[in-house]
Amino acid sequence: MPPDPSDWFTTARHTVQGATLGPRAEQRGRVEEIGDGVALVSGLRDVRLDEVLRFEGGQFGFARVLDPDLIGCVFIDAGTQVEAGDAVFDTGEVVSVPVGEALLGRIVDPLGRPLDGKGVIETKERWPIERPAPSIIERDLVTEPVQTGMVVMDTLFALGRGQRELIVGDHSTGKTTLAIDAMIAQAHSDMICVYVAVGQKTSSVRRAIDALQTHGNFERCIVMVAGSASAPGLQWIAPYAGATMAEYFRDKGQHALLVIDDLSKHAATHREIALLTRQSPGREAYPGDVFYIHARLLERAAKLSKARGGGSLTALPIAETDAGNLSAYIPTNLISITDGQIVLNADLFHQGQKPAVDVGLSVSRVGGKTQAPMLRDAAGTLRLDYAQFLELEVFTRFGGMPEGRVREQLKRGERIRAILRQPQNAPLRLADEVALLLAVQTGLLDPLPLDAVAAFRAGLPSVLDRDAAKALSAIAETGKLEDEARDAVMAAITRLAASLGVKDPAT
Repeated sequence: MPPDPSDWFTTARHTVQGATLGPRAEQRGRVEEIGDGVALVSGLRDVRLDEVLRFEGGQFGFARVLDPDLIGCVFIDAGTQVEAGDAVFDTGEVVSVPVGEALLGRIVDPLGRPLDGKGVIETKERWPIERPAPSIIERDLVTEPVQTGMVVMDTLFALGRGQRELIVGDHSTGKTTLAIDAMIAQAHSDMICVYVAVGQKTSSVRRAIDALQTHGNFERCIVMVAGSASAPGLQWIAPYAGATMAEYFRDKGQHALLVIDDLSKHAATHREIALLTRQSPGREAYPGDVFYIHARLLERAAKLSKARGGGSLTALPIAETDAGNLSAYIPTNLISITDGQIVLNADLFHQGQKPAVDVGLSVSRVGGKTQAPMLRDAAGTLRLDYAQFLELEVFTRFGGMPEGRVREQLKRGERIRAILRQPQNAPLRLADEVALLLAVQTGLLDPLPLDAVAAFRAGLPSVLDRDAAKALSAIAETGKLEDEARDAVMAAITRLAASLGVKDPAT
């Protein structure tokens, strides 16, 4: 597809307007060695960390390692035309990206260049990709919930605005799907969503974008792509660039959700760059600063104080494990940095339990304080009941007929597991989740066949809209489940259960 002449004209005009006329001093260095996406440069003594360097062929890179004699420069453009002996010039600028509302609804690379063919992105500001995390005095308590629309998340591991929650699991266990569903659930909320794909296959990124465009509000999303074929430098800066774009909205008093998919591939890219620039390897051949690069990234997620505008940046980093090994170097690093983890289990995934969340290994260290009060009240002892069910289920596999009380516990646990199973790209409203929990906690679903629970959940939103519209309005207005609204919701879900063959418990 040939370039649009108007795009070329706009770019050229900006270049001319930003040109500095007159003499200027510049430092000139020399390429000593060239590697896979990395160049070792000499002669530039005053270069700063992350400063952009320009090669004589027009390629660009940034200074990643500053040694007394050599500078490790990482290419952010294809460096195939760079050779040893070529001249290198400093620019005096660090790596920066455009920020602002103009990026909403766009697909960009880590430098903010458009990838969607919709023309040049006009922004008024550029911010550096490396920015300090808010200090303690600038932060506020994490008290507001992020409604993900997934029962297992909102009920058992609630997420708060300003929290950092790791999503971790083996390859192809639904990690990206879980994060994308959380973004889709923000279609009618006030949260801006930023999705950063690091080292992902083009087909995987395409599926994520299609899901956001089909089921979510893509006009309030930014998608940044640094695919597996991108230069290592672009893959390395992508998470930081995405955080900067999200921070623009946080610092304006708005709320943003940042998904980084995934930091395992980012760590592998960092290891590759570090070894090529002759940094000492450590555990699993990663350099010693791999913890620091992720810690300083995720510390930027925060809920700001009212004096700073009250905005928030919530982070959902993703990491991949091998054979469920959570004790590997990168997963343990990220678990210690974040405020909890959602662990996805490959066995549950293959059994059809999706999202395949392992409730025994998953935890949210903040969520209990941010969970919507009426959701907390409706859930009651759900987590304890489900944990007891899982233990009882293990023992009953050895044979024998359980007694009446245990049989009832098993039946209730099976219904709990059924409501935690949820279709892809179908987040529920808060009122729907409350009604679903009321149905299982009051025993309304116990007589229902297991294969009918999915039909009950699918028909729930339309039944509530039709039979409990006034109650839904009261719930949305007050944020509470008053007795009158509760009675209306119970009446609606009882009629729904009756239509599926369950007798009214009152009769």
